[in-house]
Amino acid sequence: MGGLADVVFRYAEEDPSRVALGRKDAAGRWRDVTSAEFRDEVLALAKGLLADGVRFGDRVAIMSRTRYEWTLFDFALWAIGAQVVPVYPTSSAEQCRWMLHDAEVTAAVVEHEDHAMTIATVIDRLPRMRRLWQLDAGAVQELYDAGAHLDDDVVHRHRRAVTPDSVATIIYTSGTTGRPKGCVIPHGGFMYEADTVVERWEPVFRSRRGDEAATLLFLPLAHVFGRMVEVAAIRGRVKFGHQPQLNAAALIPDLAAFRPTFFLAVPYVFEKVFDAARRKAEREGRSGPFEKAVDVAVTYADAMEAKAWDTGPGPSAALRMQHRLYDKLVYSRIRAAMGGRIRHAMSGGSAMDRRLGLFFAGAGVHVYEGYGLTESTAAATANPPERTRYGSVGRPIPGVTVRIADDGEIWLHGDNVFAGYLNDPGATGRTLHDGWLATGDLGSLDEDGYLTLTGRKKEILVTSGGKSVSPGVLEERVRDHPLVDRCIVVGNDRPYVAALVTLDQEAVEHWLAMRGRPRMSPAELVRDTELETEVRRAVVTANTLVSQAESIRTFRILAQPFTEEHGLLTPSLKLKRRAIEKTYATEVEALYRA
Repeated sequence: MGGLADVVFRYAEEDPSRVALGRKDAAGRWRDVTSAEFRDEVLALAKGLLADGVRFGDRVAIMSRTRYEWTLFDFALWAIGAQVVPVYPTSSAEQCRWMLHDAEVTAAVVEHEDHAMTIATVIDRLPRMRRLWQLDAGAVQELYDAGAHLDDDVVHRHRRAVTPDSVATIIYTSGTTGRPKGCVIPHGGFMYEADTVVERWEPVFRSRRGDEAATLLFLPLAHVFGRMVEVAAIRGRVKFGHQPQLNAAALIPDLAAFRPTFFLAVPYVFEKVFDAARRKAEREGRSGPFEKAVDVAVTYADAMEAKAWDTGPGPSAALRMQHRLYDKLVYSRIRAAMGGRIRHAMSGGSAMDRRLGLFFAGAGVHVYEGYGLTESTAAATANPPERTRYGSVGRPIPGVTVRIADDGEIWLHGDNVFAGYLNDPGATGRTLHDGWLATGDLGSLDEDGYLTLTGRKKEILVTSGGKSVSPGVLEERVRDHPLVDRCIVVGNDRPYVAALVTLDQEAVEHWLAMRGRPRMSPAELVRDTELETEVRRAVVTANTLVSQAESIRTFRILAQPFTEEHGLLTPSLKLKRRAIEKTYATEVEALYRA
């Protein structure tokens, strides 16, 4: 069966002219990369790595944003049996030191000089580090030249020694609750995961006649979700490109130019697409029609879902007529902003609001929400194409079993479950139980086997009155308000529940402009009574979902957003609760002063 790099060579032999990837040239234009071209680049780089001292079983770190060269290094390193250790490009020097030392990394690939300097500050504490290559300083060509004298068969001998049980990568958890742990993932786990997802979700990964399947990858490749997309695209023969900047200003033009048929993202991206469409409609004086279009899309998708489950007749004739009208006026514009060919999307990383999923489905983009974690090599469950249940994270993917423990914890079993934590048998023993992965997440299974997430065990708050509160449902509902970017609920060992709220800067600027008000500084915004009233509405709405004892009694608007750069969000945009509460300890204390 071999390893992950084998398909690169097999596909190049079977269909050398097939377009495998897209990459930008120096002028910023997308150009095609064929299977044969990619094979030749992987082979040349693999020879260079061998010539520069990388050996079978060595661990090599990659610290970069999402770009073509990362995929090139992944498959070149896998071709010679090396193990890849991904590092988030925003990692601090101390985080780098911990991961590179723990993994006993012998070499590293960095994107630019800043990354090189980050590692340089801790290099004296990395005794096994021998080589450092910098992408923006010509590392790829340097390695091509270094290995030019080697025979191709040197690489193939290494490649043939790789088995499904060989370790492919050590992916460190993002560390929302403590020091990151290295998840050991074999080649076979990634192959099983990618092949299962591609086969089961064929409508997503396969093209229609005359319409080539393509996806633009903008998730971080240091995250297991982005890595699974990379592997699935290569193995599933899907053309894909890389986008290093996860912001609308950079992403929207590339979506329009690359024209993907599907993409995979976290819910935050879908929220931003929706919010941008709403603000555009308001600026153009079409707020009323847009909100009506949203209601029609949600109602239409809800009716289609009911029909699929034999609980309703489907959309009425009048609803179908309204839907066709708004498809021309509104939905087609949203799809055009995403390149015009988009038909499917997959969402993971955290739970998506049911109404948001229904809206995109009604607007012609079917979002398959799923659930997984690094330890399950990405997706463990996902909504099947034929029967989506919006608001859930779907059924187990083929070969995976899900059970709910007595305390509500989700346990997983399957060939995609990782081999354990590197150098940490204690944590491995607490997480793996006779092949079952205890996820730390809480959830419930319905009568049809669909999983719904309800929170995380470590995030449950217990007030001083003994009331247990799952913060996720409150936080997500507060975030539904267009002016809110993030919300974190606090109250552990406190008399009541409270919240810290950050603002969506673009949304606030739009909100002020629509009211003819001047721009305000962050300090002025947090004291603005009209803005506070808007946020209070969001809090009151969220409180309707829980009992009075669980409700948010008071809140505080913060002047600055939570960011990954400040260590308050993980690279997959989850809240780092301990870091936030430590950073804003003064503000939290103020919420409980009489």
